[in-house]
Amino acid sequence: MKKLRTDLEGVFILEPVVFSDRRGFFLETYQKIKYRELGIPVEFVQDNLSFSRKGTLRGLHYQHPHGQAKLVQVLAGHVYDVIVDIRRGSKNFGKWVGIYLSDANKQQVYIPKGFAHGFCVLSETALFSYKCSDLYAPECERGVVWADPDLSIDWPVKNPILSEKDAKYPRLKDIEVDRLPGYKKV
Repeated sequence: MKKLRTDLEGVFILEPVVFSDRRGFFLETYQKIKYRELGIPVEFVQDNLSFSRKGTLRGLHYQHPHGQAKLVQVLAGHVYDVIVDIRRGSKNFGKWVGIYLSDANKQQVYIPKGFAHGFCVLSETALFSYKCSDLYAPECERGVVWADPDLSIDWPVKNPILSEKDAKYPRLKDIEVDRLPGYKKV
């Protein structure tokens, strides 16, 4: 497994070892000891799977309190994955990274607590898998609007298919301080 740094502290791209032959391929999608050795000491407690059509944009989501670290990957299809630092006091507050994830590149992204996350689907359909370090808590569900002009995220879709909830999230600058996570060195 190869661990690649991004411009956001604590956010990593992970490239698994893939064993391919004429039958197809095999890879480990998670192994607790190996991930700990890579510096990801998170206990995952919930797995989620979403199926989306081309042009769908999900996000930018986070939970607070009861933040969730996530390990995300695409099982089928191609997406543009976006992670935004929303930790009050972080030197990278409001900065984001975008990563193309697909069933072809088989990469994963580790996202620690304190970041908003979203993705848009570029293929006809996509199966998106993510492990979470805390259970889903509807009362703690929060979000930042995907088209926040202050973030200037360069989404590869211009008129995405959105949920009603995602379309109505506020800009980052309009979120009350107590509804944002604080910075803790990761």
